[in-house]
This record gives sequence, structure tokens and C-alpha cells, in this order.
Amino acid sequence: MDLIIKNGTIINANETIRADVAVKDGKIASIAENISITDCENVIDARGMLVLPGAIDAHTHLAMPFGGTISSDDYFAGTRAAACGGTTTVFDFVLQDFGETMVDAVKRRDALCAPVAAVDYSYHVAVKDVSGELLDSIAECVDFGVPSFKVFMVYDFGVTDGVFFQVLQKAKECGALIEVHAENNELVNMLTEKYLSEGKTSAWYHYMSRPEFVEGEADERAIQWAKASGAPLYIVHLANKQGVEAVTKAKDEGYPIYAETCPQYLEFTSEVYKREDGRNFVCSPPMKGEASRQALWAAVKRGDIDTIATDHCPFQSSEKDWGKDDFSKIPNGCAGIENMYPYMLSAANEGKISFTKAVELCSANPAKIFGCKDKGSISVGKDADIVIYDPSVDFTITNDKMHSDCDHTIWEGITVHGYPIQTYSRGKLVYDNGEFVGEKGWGKFVKCSLK
Repeated sequence: MDLIIKNGTIINANETIRADVAVKDGKIASIAENISITDCENVIDARGMLVLPGAIDAHTHLAMPFGGTISSDDYFAGTRAAACGGTTTVFDFVLQDFGETMVDAVKRRDALCAPVAAVDYSYHVAVKDVSGELLDSIAECVDFGVPSFKVFMVYDFGVTDGVFFQVLQKAKECGALIEVHAENNELVNMLTEKYLSEGKTSAWYHYMSRPEFVEGEADERAIQWAKASGAPLYIVHLANKQGVEAVTKAKDEGYPIYAETCPQYLEFTSEVYKREDGRNFVCSPPMKGEASRQALWAAVKRGDIDTIATDHCPFQSSEKDWGKDDFSKIPNGCAGIENMYPYMLSAANEGKISFTKAVELCSANPAKIFGCKDKGSISVGKDADIVIYDPSVDFTITNDKMHSDCDHTIWEGITVHGYPIQTYSRGKLVYDNGEFVGEKGWGKFVKCSLK
């Protein structure tokens, strides 16, 4: 064996067991009560520790062009930070160019990622153009191993309602999964223009230009179209109570609707936009009111939120400052890729949810929904993506302890209870007690299949 982890408590989405784990050639080879350490030089004593499957962050934007700049974490920095937070697989969004097939878009981005990624990775394609034969290239991309596609209902690269519905119909036909960033673009633009014309320019008006109903209405509309087309739908970064209620209703009616939320929506409210550093919290959709935060936690607990992801898209403070006198010029996005798993595991440590629920949300469900068949659990035959977690330590987040290239974090000063002490990617140690010990280019492209 290449690695044996002894005396730990294994946590999967559906079980908690005391057992040893043996790893061979990057795979979990054996799980048993007392595995012999003969002929294995790499033996880890995990007594008192939890042994968890690596998290899957299904929503990141690495090296993403936005607002006149590019997000501060490239594929190496982002995956390095992921490893140091116990995340062993990341999904990045490929933004299709006009006239470009979906597979060509993936290949173009993979040329940037493959040489430097520190953990395993896959993609979703953000759809812009379905003219001519480009709509049919969705099926080609499914066969290539990227079966998930995103439509934006906002921004200048967002799709029209008609294109959105076409994409849903094609997804139903070829077995793809469509994700949606749901906000009402016309309302956002109108409210933004209104507040700027009134001289209301602070970060608070980013929230005011995208209030609860702007997202909630779009959630309801997107769900209605998915129901009409018969296609499954995955709502990214759900942040509002109205949308939660729409998801719950659709699920109760038996429709295949999935919902993702992010740690920032579970921790913060719109009050952050009144802070002096409020522009650092600007992301879309923005953090909402306390009622929405509570509704999200309730949905997490009852299972109407399926996954936790980060929407990791950080920008430097100097770039955030572009909007100090005009909120519309603030690049949208925050860091979080290193904080997701520790935050949700801390919630489990505090009794808000169970540890099995944290693993379900952050690892098992993303693996299942997006078709990562070798990921998502500590099971024989799966990739040896393993996190050793110490539930007894308190860890206060400061930017100097993080492994992103961003110069600040919205999580500054927040203490989590329990923290990863080691992360293994396919059996290779990539994070060890506060230090990144992996390497550029270790990560492999994960081909996914929903069949």
C-alpha cells in the first residue's frame, strides 16, 4: 500500500464508521477495522480525527474576465487555495465566445488550466451563442465529458428568454443539465440607472439595485420554463427566500430542480454593504436580508438546498476601489474556495447540521449531480481524495493564512471550529498543517457523465 490512515472516524453522506483506510495507486484500496501496516512506509495516525472525502466546489470563476479586469486567482492559485481548504475537485466556468462550439470553448480554457492545476478539475460551459449549428454542439460537449451548461439571465453576455428555453429543450433531448444565474436583467439595469441618477453611489445601492424580488422573480420564471420543457434545472448561488420557496414547491411537485447556495449567503446579510469595506462584499446576487439567510439555513437542513459551492471570483482591493464612488463599477465577486468546507464542517461541529449532512452538501451531492463517478465518498474504488480534519481546534481566518492570490478576504476575523490538517488528492499529500505541499500540474481533468 502507498498510504494507510489508521484510527480515524470516516464520515460519508450516509454513514459514520471507525475504520482504517488504505490507498494504492491513487485509489482507495481497502477500508477495514485494523489494516496491517506491513510494507507501508506512509502510515498516518488519525486518532481523534475525522476522515472525510475531499470537497467538490462546483462553482468557481478562475482567471475570469469581468468588469475590465480578470479575477485575481488563476488556475494554480485557485486550486492551491482549494487544496488548503479540503477541496480536491473544482468546476470552473468556461465562457463560450460567439461563433465558438461548446467543445472548442472547453479546449481553449483547458489549455490554461491543465498545465498548472493543483487539484482535479472539470468545467461547465456558460452559453452565449446558439446560432446555426452551435446549439447542437451541446450534445457533442456532453459526449466530451462536460454535460453541464450555464445560462446567465443578467449581464451584457446574458441570454434572452428564447435562447434560455432553447437550451433547456436541447438539454432534455441530449441529457445535459442546465444551470441558471437567475436575476431580472431589466430590473437590475433600471434600478442601477435610477440610483446613480439620484447620486446614490455607495456599495449599499448594489444591494438596493438587486433586492430580494429581482432574484426571486427570476428564480420562479426559470423554474417554470424548466417544468414546461421537461428538463432538469440547477439554480446556482440561490440567495433569497422567495426563490427558496419556489424550489421547495417544485421539489414537492416532483420536478428535478436542484439548488446551490454559498457560505457567504449563510453567514452574511445585506448589512455588510453599509460597512466601510462594503465594496469588498459586492457579488451578484448580493447578500440579502436576515429572513433570506434564515430561509437558506432551513432549506439546507431539510434538504431543499442540494449543494454548497463558493462562486469564487475574487478581485484585488484596488480593483474593488474602482467603485468607491459608483457601485456599478465594482467588479462582482468574492473569495471563498478555501473557506467552504471548513465553514460547513464548523457548522456541523456547532450542531447546526450533522457531519454527514456537511459531506452530503459539499462532496457527495456535487459528485452525484454532475456525474463525477470517482469522487464524493470514502469508498473502495473511488479516488483517494481524502481530508483529515481535527474537530478540536479553533481557526481564525485572516488573509495572511489563506493561499489565494487575492489581497483580502471577506472572511477576515471569523473563527471556525475545527479545521482540516491534511488534504490528499488521489493519494498525494497536497496540504499539510497550514502549508501547501502540492505541485503545479498535478490536477487532472475529470470527465463527467450524467448517464
